[in-house]
Amino acid sequence: MALFKRKPKKKVCVIGLDGVPWSLLKDLTQKGIMPAMAEIIASGHLHELKASLPEISSVSWTDFMTGANPGTHGIFGFTDLKSGSYDLRFPNFLDVKTPTLWDRLALQKRNSIVINQPSTYPARKIFGKLVSGFVAIELSKAVFPPTLRESLEKIDYAIDIDISQCRTNHELLLKELSKTLHSREKAWKLLWPEDWDYFEFVITGTDRLQHFLWDAYEDKTHAYHSQFLDYYRQVDLLIGKIISAYRETTGGDEGLYLLSDHGFCRIKQEVHLNAWLEKEGYLCFSVPEPKSLNDMAPESRAFALDPNRIYLNLKKKFPKGCVQPSEKDALKAEISSKLMSWEWEGEKIIRQTFDTAKIYTGPQTPRGPDLIAVSVPGFDMKGTIKKKELFGRTVLQGMHTWDNAFFWANQELSSQPKISDLAKIIMENFN
Repeated sequence: MALFKRKPKKKVCVIGLDGVPWSLLKDLTQKGIMPAMAEIIASGHLHELKASLPEISSVSWTDFMTGANPGTHGIFGFTDLKSGSYDLRFPNFLDVKTPTLWDRLALQKRNSIVINQPSTYPARKIFGKLVSGFVAIELSKAVFPPTLRESLEKIDYAIDIDISQCRTNHELLLKELSKTLHSREKAWKLLWPEDWDYFEFVITGTDRLQHFLWDAYEDKTHAYHSQFLDYYRQVDLLIGKIISAYRETTGGDEGLYLLSDHGFCRIKQEVHLNAWLEKEGYLCFSVPEPKSLNDMAPESRAFALDPNRIYLNLKKKFPKGCVQPSEKDALKAEISSKLMSWEWEGEKIIRQTFDTAKIYTGPQTPRGPDLIAVSVPGFDMKGTIKKKELFGRTVLQGMHTWDNAFFWANQELSSQPKISDLAKIIMENFN
């Protein structure tokens, strides 16, 4: 009787680096700061990747894990509007309207382990294990199954750094980033030996570092330049360990993927979009110092939410709506045209405006914004209603960009991918 070897079980491993630009990755690998990444880049194909619209982590990571855009999955930002009102709410993982890639893998009885995936809080049931990432608050609500909590507490697992404490204390920032990364590695060591078909591991400290110390990367004389590079050395060392373990498990790089969720660059100016809408006569408030959008005057025709989402104040959609549906297209075109001509010291501010009716698909589209205003890199869009000046600066040094994210695979793609394309590419391994 002939004996046949059982076909090895297919495995996929995804490593996410929040906010790491393609250009920074190329620079640090060429300079020898990230030798493990340099080796993996040389062995496969590094692609530039387009992020979500808007280009923020809550939307981009949801695009990634669902393979859909906000019109289908229903996550439009870190904040959203309560239906039929101007009140803000914070959408979470329970608000995602379409299955994730690990939900689809569960239908095939394939086991997933997901560590630190942003926008998965509170943790919900998956076929496997999930440790929620940013903006997770309580560890007890950030894990599935709940019994995993005790194991994570034993290794002193840290969900994220305390941004409020680290915002202006860069010594503490770097210390906490290193501590959190170390706890992330311990979680990987804890869960890697288990049985799994899909393993995902995301590092978010890169995004935190760049928001507060991007200038330290660009300026070699900066007091924290070497520490910035040292953090990336730590990240690279951990990536190297994961890649090595994956190769030992599978015998190669097939099914291995690395990505970031958006690009990054240095801030020139923070730009207050609602202040611009006020200046142009599209937005006005009934009180001198508005506390919320409920203080908006009834004649207002448009308002913005973070970072660059513009909503028309439509009748039947909003309590004080004054814009008729028949006026919608003309008003969008008018606002877009004015935004495209807006300048700061002779520089264009807005790179491109997007009509969401044309870029979003799915039943959730009407809930979302009407326009997305993507800025020229360097102009960091803000949706606050507290500012009356058009421009300003805070302690933030780095900002997200729509392009310049990266995606690495051992196969070459025929065209530049969007982050929402990646779930399909990953799922092809299991077909």
